Amino acid sequence: MSEIKLIVGLGNPGREYEATRHNAGFWWVDELARQQSAAFKADNKFHGLIAKAGLHGHEVHLLKPQTFMNVSGRSVGAVAQFYKIDPAQILVVHDELDLPPGSAKLKLGGGHGGHNGLKDIITHLGTKDFWRLRVGIGHPGERSEVSNFVLNAPRKEEQVLIDEALQRAQDVAALVIEGKLEAAMLRLHSNPA
Repeated sequence: MSEIKLIVGLGNPGREYEATRHNAGFWWVDELARQQSAAFKADNKFHGLIAKAGLHGHEVHLLKPQTFMNVSGRSVGAVAQFYKIDPAQILVVHDELDLPPGSAKLKLGGGHGGHNGLKDIITHLGTKDFWRLRVGIGHPGERSEVSNFVLNAPRKEEQVLIDEALQRAQDVAALVIEGKLEAAMLRLHSNPA
């Protein structure tokens, strides 16, 4: 099992998007950086904010693309290429419409499920075989409502559930980074959502 060398939090840059559902990936990576006292720095060649963290003897890069969600792949691809990181060593943290608030799931590969950030990353990496940490935000029920839904803040009760799921996912971060993804999945998925 290869260890994770790059953790990407997906979101949109700018204060107006900070609290929106689409930024769940940013929230998680921000918290991980805070716990590790890692500071994000803007890096133009990576089209994003990047930080380096040493976790349990493993060095990992944290990335928040600043390209806007739909072109996140440009940033992820640039970092992966520069540091020669294999797709299987990448974890992308993103909001997931198909999971309810309070749920967080790890998986390797799969489609993009209509998520434009994932779609662009798949295009840039040339493969679907990277890890995802899917943070449930729920679904508005109507396809036409999705764009509006992800670009708005969760309701208070949803935010509580999302925060709990983000915390449970933080609790398995060490396992993930060490490449013990099966163990991380077991712990994360067996927790009551």
